[in-house]
Amino acid sequence: MRVTLVQSSPKLSRSNLEDVVLTISEFKDSSDLIVFPELSLNGYLLQDKLYEDAWNLDELNELKTLSLHVDIAIGAAIRDGDNFRNAALYFSDGKLLSKHYKVHLPNYGMFEEARYFSAGNIFESFMCKYGKVSMVVCEDLWHKSVHKDLIHENPDYILALVASPSRGFSDSGLEIEDKWLDIIKTVSTECKAKLIFVNRVGFEDGLGFWGGSCIVDEKGLITHKLPLYEKKVKTFKI
Repeated sequence: MRVTLVQSSPKLSRSNLEDVVLTISEFKDSSDLIVFPELSLNGYLLQDKLYEDAWNLDELNELKTLSLHVDIAIGAAIRDGDNFRNAALYFSDGKLLSKHYKVHLPNYGMFEEARYFSAGNIFESFMCKYGKVSMVVCEDLWHKSVHKDLIHENPDYILALVASPSRGFSDSGLEIEDKWLDIIKTVSTECKAKLIFVNRVGFEDGLGFWGGSCIVDEKGLITHKLPLYEKKVKTFKI
């Protein structure tokens, strides 16, 4: 299975869809699955722009068409009736195969997602042509209850779509990266699943995102990794 990690730097704009389509078109013939970060169709610090920029699912039919060639996992702000969702979407074989609405919306310090988004309430898995998949969005993975849900689901692959700002700089490295690596290594080992972690880069209103996207195997070992702070798109065979 060939997995393409897209460590992108989304803008606070709907124009991200154009960039996403170009990336998919470039890699669709050399990849089986392309994974983008959290909110990669919108940018992270949407605030009131959410009311203008959130997507209706029928506006993303171009991704359905592209998924005839390659599976696509992507983060987006989605309009769900009167609610807005921070969603992970999985497109395959010309259709939206599954969606996950972020359950744990951070609302502390620099984060104010719960002010704008409505939380999901379920973790579930789905079957694609490559096996059983569970999707999570960023903060979801910081909760032990979610680890239990994932163990119960027993997926082959866990897709973690992330927008993690840089925090905790020190001479020995980046504290937030160390915390994330502890979490994803633990979860992949607990679930005996491959975990695909895709984090964005770039800056928004003073927030810098650190990247470091990676693939972790069932034993909690990092098998593939992208650099910190750089936009990068790369395909790995797993």
